[in-house]
Amino acid sequence: MIAEVIVDIAASETDRIYDYLCDDDIVVGSRVRAPFGGKTVPGFVMRIKETSDVPSEKLKKVFSCPDELPALNAECLALAEKLTARYRVPKALTLRLFLPSEMRTGKVRELLRNYAELTTPVAEMKLSKTAKNQFGAATYLEENGKTDCAYLNNVYPGGVAALEKKGYVRITKEQILRDPYKTVTAEKAERTLTPDQQRAVKTICEDERTVQLLHGVTGSGKTEIYLTLIAKCLQEGKSSIFLVPEISLTPQMLSQLRARFGKQAAILHSGLSAGERFDEWWRLRTGEAKIAIGARSAIFSPLENLGVIIIDEEHDSSYSSESAPRYNTFDVALLRAKRNACKLVLGSATPSVETYKRATEGEFSLIRLTKRINQKPLPEITIADMRREVRRGNNSAFSGVLKEELEKCLQEGNQAILFLNRRGYSQTVICKECGYVAKCEACDVSLTYHRDENCLKCHYCGMKYNMLSACPDCGGRKLTYAGTGTQRIAADLQKLYPSARILRMDNDTTSGKEGHYKILKTFAEKKADILVGTQMIAKGHDFPAVTLVGILDADMSLHFSDYRSGERTFQLLTQVAGRSGRAEEKGKVVLQTFDPENEVLRFATSYDYQGFYDNEVSLRAAMMFPPFAKIVRVLVTGEEDKKCVEALRDVYFALEKLYTDNPDKFLFFNKMRAPIKRIQNKFRYQVLMRLSDTSILPDIYAACAEARNRDALVSVEENPTNLS
Repeated sequence: MIAEVIVDIAASETDRIYDYLCDDDIVVGSRVRAPFGGKTVPGFVMRIKETSDVPSEKLKKVFSCPDELPALNAECLALAEKLTARYRVPKALTLRLFLPSEMRTGKVRELLRNYAELTTPVAEMKLSKTAKNQFGAATYLEENGKTDCAYLNNVYPGGVAALEKKGYVRITKEQILRDPYKTVTAEKAERTLTPDQQRAVKTICEDERTVQLLHGVTGSGKTEIYLTLIAKCLQEGKSSIFLVPEISLTPQMLSQLRARFGKQAAILHSGLSAGERFDEWWRLRTGEAKIAIGARSAIFSPLENLGVIIIDEEHDSSYSSESAPRYNTFDVALLRAKRNACKLVLGSATPSVETYKRATEGEFSLIRLTKRINQKPLPEITIADMRREVRRGNNSAFSGVLKEELEKCLQEGNQAILFLNRRGYSQTVICKECGYVAKCEACDVSLTYHRDENCLKCHYCGMKYNMLSACPDCGGRKLTYAGTGTQRIAADLQKLYPSARILRMDNDTTSGKEGHYKILKTFAEKKADILVGTQMIAKGHDFPAVTLVGILDADMSLHFSDYRSGERTFQLLTQVAGRSGRAEEKGKVVLQTFDPENEVLRFATSYDYQGFYDNEVSLRAAMMFPPFAKIVRVLVTGEEDKKCVEALRDVYFALEKLYTDNPDKFLFFNKMRAPIKRIQNKFRYQVLMRLSDTSILPDIYAACAEARNRDALVSVEENPTNLS
């Protein structure tokens, strides 16, 4: 037989089918080891045929990897083909999305252990009186049954091997599942759906449209609707995918899924160890687990017969990939939903403008949940005008009203959350004498001071630098700190409230697989009074004892040079505010800003999504921004500036011809340096386009694919989430 193989080398020169001889046990979707270019490389079998156009004497033979099932099922292969055609990237790149990376490279396998089991009762054994280890091991096995050989060998060295040699013990290999989040548990709690929730479930199940938008205020019970839909799928013998935007949310959701569905839930995200990810992936592939939960990459779970795909907090920018292929999770989910004839449920308290427009126009089903499940009102939001605070001589990060509310909250034994979307101690270090700003050597950005480690960090490449004792330009020692981060907020709070127990949650405190979970668990168990954090604390968390939320620098993201800045600010503020008052006690929110008259903040403080949407959509229609047009960025990056410019020139000329030939399809076209000119020692240039007609998109991808070379990476982004 002949196997058509894609070798796992993501290069345009090798992006084609290669014919190999194969044994009969190799089938479509199998992983193989293929001789290629003088070495053996991983590969994927795309098709099997009986003959080849290549002379038989030139054909080499592939060898299968010892998988109990083909690693890629028919749906994965079909989806990979579509993504390859859509994003014009090598097939190997899209196929990699469907497998754990360590499994693909052969660096991880199933964990097997030897287990010993008695075949003969101890009374019938003929053992020497001096064979104490044999007798001890045999007695232990008789009393305890099958046991791990490693344990027995440690306690009774040599005993098991001698017993096996005499035929008294049988040793077998068994797979041990590496279970992530073993400590994540929750009590089983069957909840009765409210009439609104019942109506939502009924609409989702009965509406003929594939995509269902669940627009519910924070605390309206969207999660219980998701769990009910998953339960219905399991009853019908179908599987489910449940996506969340942040890794920090996966343990919380996993605990609820485990409480309801036991071991049928498997978790997939980049924070797992190689072995854990491998085992969870195989549980999904074999059908042992029927629910995949995770961040963006879980959309590629190897599940079959899908009944529902859920994307929680669908508006979140983390659902767009920033590495090739630069896919949008919704697009992939829609392809899978249509193939499986299942529902795609999008949930959010603040849907993206694009999604909400499609729902109001009838393309998607729109289900509204306007009240919290406990019928309590949304927390009252008080605006603190920081301009007045400065005029009063208050130069701290906390307004007078926030201090008062914090004092009251702590006295009553409740909990508070303070949100600031900037980690570190200070944003920049500046020399007062010459104006020098400490910058990263590999990136065109300023360094952030981290007092805990007394170092400067780059938040783009992760490089660390020793803290400055003097200005490297002028030698001056008058160094000042500008911009406040979560480290400084936590430190200042501890000074204000010495007896308060304060936790901080940001990228610096959540290293390790269970970093997020441990902090959230500690806070949920009321072992801390105040939680300070970045946007990872803003979404989905449910803490009944939280009655106060403080939002610092609320307008920080309002003035970014991005058409989505108002939308992102509204979404973030609404999500953060929703963490307060989710139980019996009324919640309060203090929103600190230097721009209290801003209309986005006005809509946010009144929870007026419809008002915000109407205002935002009219602005975008007038300016011809998405969803009324599509922004396309072609990013060219390379380690040598000259070669990067040469690659940019090739790309630009190819795209300029498209622009010249199709002027009616373009609203804007230009080339320029990227706002951040260098990241991780790579120079960055871009071609920006705004399209009124997306039929030209395939031609843009084709032109960029032809312009790729070894010296520079050319990538295409549609409606990029980050234009820096």
